[in-house]
Amino acid sequence: MNIPLVAPSVLSGDFTDMGTSLDTISRAGADWVHLDIMDGHFVPPITFGPHMVSAVRKRTQLILDTHLMVDNPTALVDDFITAGTDYLTFHIEAVVHAHRLIQYIRDQNVRPGIAIVPSTPVSAVKEVLPMVDLLLIMTVNPGYGGQELIPACLRKVEEAVALRRDLGADFLIEADGGIQEATAPDARRAGVDVMISGSAFFSAQDPAAFVTTLKGVSGHIA
Repeated sequence: MNIPLVAPSVLSGDFTDMGTSLDTISRAGADWVHLDIMDGHFVPPITFGPHMVSAVRKRTQLILDTHLMVDNPTALVDDFITAGTDYLTFHIEAVVHAHRLIQYIRDQNVRPGIAIVPSTPVSAVKEVLPMVDLLLIMTVNPGYGGQELIPACLRKVEEAVALRRDLGADFLIEADGGIQEATAPDARRAGVDVMISGSAFFSAQDPAAFVTTLKGVSGHIA
């Protein structure tokens, strides 16, 4: 069983002291910083834009993992590429010409990712999976933190693991939503490579212990 990467979402951090939130992520031994971009259309809330990503880029050397939950990602990718993100993920539900957008992102020397909401099957992205570096499987309905993981979504992770093997591909599989101590063992067993955690991470008494628990390295791997 692989040891997953952990990517805390700054959406649950302190927006009045983002530097301290980033320091908390780094000191806890997390691997990436996850940035949730919401436009108020694809999902109900509005979060932040490329200026935040640019500010975060200047404050940390960790990998920046930007998740576009927006209606028209094609119009926005250049701003987030310029901001300095490392991974740039958009939703298959929001794009007709996904193949073209993936190739454009890669041509800008940024790692492209594709995301699916809980109601979208893995089969919807099969044709583009060999092109991406990341498949983000939403394990809650996107838009709000603190939701409970939808167990059926972990079966989609298992399906993606099998499909990756069959395709001879090497994309990472990321799970976003409801990831905390109680759900991490099931996520690891399903084959998740990158675990996103927001409110659970930032509310943890000991963020470093929380990260090792998610990774399954605090004593034993579940």
